Amino acid sequence: MALHAPCAHLKSGLLVNRSSSSAFATGRQLRPATRFSLKRKAPHATVAGTAEGATKEFADRFRLNNLSPQKGARRQEKRKGRGYGSGQGGTCGFGMRGQKARSGSGVRHGFEGGQTPLFRRLPKLKGIAGGMSAGLPKYITVNLSTLSKKFSDGEEVSLESLTQKRMLNLSGREAKLPLKVLGDGDLAFKLTIKAAKFSTSAKEKIQAAGGEAVEVPQKAKWTRALHKRKVAAAAAAAPKKAPAPKPITKKAVKQ
Repeated sequence: MALHAPCAHLKSGLLVNRSSSSAFATGRQLRPATRFSLKRKAPHATVAGTAEGATKEFADRFRLNNLSPQKGARRQEKRKGRGYGSGQGGTCGFGMRGQKARSGSGVRHGFEGGQTPLFRRLPKLKGIAGGMSAGLPKYITVNLSTLSKKFSDGEEVSLESLTQKRMLNLSGREAKLPLKVLGDGDLAFKLTIKAAKFSTSAKEKIQAAGGEAVEVPQKAKWTRALHKRKVAAAAAAAPKKAPAPKPITKKAVKQ
């Protein structure tokens, strides 16, 4: 019996022919018939169907307005201490006794009952890596080798001129930092450099080349003692006001 793939159907280990009775077949004979029968032709989509599919696909896409956790992933927080009607019983959800059952209770995050907590037991790294502000830069640094390439004889160097020449692109925290000149490299001509601080070698090289190192005064760091001195100095420098005239009373008018 000849088996034709277009009219063959796979049914419980039998290859059934529509035009004749059923008969057993081997796996090698079933393979091409199965491969043919499992293929499906995609229906011809109309323009309207394509538009509807595109609209549905656009509606199913993730947007900020349709993001939400999976159903059952989050549950409502238990409202404690809301009386008997809340369904938490006579202790209102706080339990019978203990530190967390008392009024005004609560322990801070990281508290481990008095023993040395984990954040104090772990070793720390220096500087920024360890979360310490000591590692943050306090100046914008520039070397003399860079200045000798970008500036010519007699020019003035400052934070503004460095920004104009696009040698610095400052933003964020760096935009508020002062300038410091370091002594790496040589300077063959004179420059007038205005900065908040100079290294010892940089100042010597600038002066040896005939230039000038001008230290720009910076804003003093606020301290309570400095604030008190400023207030006292302002009060002493201010002119003393004449005492206000006494108000006229009925007793003074009768006299």
